[in-house]
Amino acid sequence: MNPKCIAMACAAALCGSVCAEDEKEEAAGWAYNPGEGVSFNEQPIVSAEFSIAWDSKYLTYGLIDNPDPILTPAASLTLFDWVKVGVSAIFDTTKYGKGAGYYNRAWDWTEVDPEIGISHSFSPEDFEWLPTTVDLSVTYMYEYHTWSSTGPDAECVDENDPSTQFITVEAGLPDLWFEPVFQYERDLFRDEGTYLNLEVGHTFPIIDGDEEGDDPILSIKPSIAQGWGDWRRVSGYLSHRNGEPLERAGLMDSWLKLTADWNICSFLTLSGYVAYSDYIFDRHTREAARRYEATGKYDDSFNFTCGLCLTATF
Repeated sequence: MNPKCIAMACAAALCGSVCAEDEKEEAAGWAYNPGEGVSFNEQPIVSAEFSIAWDSKYLTYGLIDNPDPILTPAASLTLFDWVKVGVSAIFDTTKYGKGAGYYNRAWDWTEVDPEIGISHSFSPEDFEWLPTTVDLSVTYMYEYHTWSSTGPDAECVDENDPSTQFITVEAGLPDLWFEPVFQYERDLFRDEGTYLNLEVGHTFPIIDGDEEGDDPILSIKPSIAQGWGDWRRVSGYLSHRNGEPLERAGLMDSWLKLTADWNICSFLTLSGYVAYSDYIFDRHTREAARRYEATGKYDDSFNFTCGLCLTATF
C-alpha cells in the first residue's frame, strides 16, 4: 500500500478517535438544555417551570367561584425527575369579590396554593412487564385563602376559615390512543370529601416537529371528562332549596374540551382551550348546581369557558 495512503488512513483514524472522545466528554458531566434543565451524565437533576394562565371564569368542579376572568401565575422545580415543588396563586381581575362576600380583591390574590409531590413516568424499558408507559403522581397541596367571612382584615379561623389541604393521586396512560387520566382527590380538613375524575381524549398533531421523536409544533386534543363526589364532597358544595347540605354521593361535572398546544421553541409553549361543562347525569346535583353561584345571579348548571396559558421550562 502507498505510504501516503497509510499515513492518511492513520490520521483519519486518529482524528475520529479524538472526535469520539470529545463527544464522550461533552455527554459526560454537567449539561444544560433549554426545556430540559440541568443534567449530570445524562441523568436529570433539576428543571424549572414558570407559567401564567388566563381563564374566562373560575370554576371548581364545574361550579362558578368567579364568573369573571382570573389570572393564575405558577412556578415549580422538578428534582431528579421525581420530586416536584411548586406554588400557584389566583388573582381576581374585577370587583366580583365585593358581591360574593369576600370583598374587593381586583388585581389582588385571593388564593395561594403551595404544593409538593412525587411524579414519574414508568415505561416498558424500565419494567418489562409493563405493557405501556404509566404516568404516576402523588401531590400534597395547601390551599390558603387571604380572606374570611368575618371581615376584610380578620384572621381566617375556625368555621370562617376556607383554607384547607388536599392529597391528589393521578395516573395516566399517555401512549394509549385515548390517553386516559384518572384522578383521586381528598380534602383533608374543610369537608374531608373525596372527588374522582376520569378524562379521555386524543392528541392530533397538526404540524410535526423538525426531527423524528420531537413533540409536534402544533397539536390539538379533544377530550371528555366526568367527575364524581362522595356525600362529603357533594354536601360541601351543593345544597337543597332550603339551604341544607345535599348529603348524597353522585356524579358531578361533565366536560367537553378542545385544547391546542403551540410549541413556540424548545422551552416555550402557548396553550389554549375552549370547554363546556354541565351536571348532565344526576338530576339532584344538577338542580343544586343551579343554586351554587355565590351572588345568586345565575340559575344554570352549565358553563362555557376558555383560557390561555404561556409556559416556560428551563
